Amino acid sequence: MLPPRLLWRDPRPVPRFNRQEPVTVIVRDPGLYEPTDEDECRSVWYFCRTHGAVLGGPCGQGDHLVASHCEEHGPENVWPQPLMLLFPEGFDPPLSEAQLAWVRAEYDTP
Repeated sequence: MLPPRLLWRDPRPVPRFNRQEPVTVIVRDPGLYEPTDEDECRSVWYFCRTHGAVLGGPCGQGDHLVASHCEEHGPENVWPQPLMLLFPEGFDPPLSEAQLAWVRAEYDTP
C-alpha cells in the first residue's frame, strides 16, 4: 500500500538548456479523486497547482507542483509511472522496498 500523500521529483539534474525549473508530481493526495477501473477518462492533462496553468503552455517561474487533472473528475491520483520507478529516490516520502516491489509487480500483472 502506498502512503496517502506521495510526491515525486526527478532526482536527475535538470538540463539548463531548457530553463525548466524543477517539477514535482503529486502521485497521491487524500484530497484528489481516486480513479477506478470503471472510469473512462477521455481528457486528462497535467495542471500546475503552483502557477494555475496547464503544462505545455506558459507557466510561471520557479518550482512547479503538478497534478493529473481529468475533465470529468478534476484533480486525481495517478499510479507511479515507469520513469518514477527508474528513479525511486525521487519519492517523498521514500518508498520502502516492499512498496516498490508491490508497485513493480502491478506493472508485471496483465
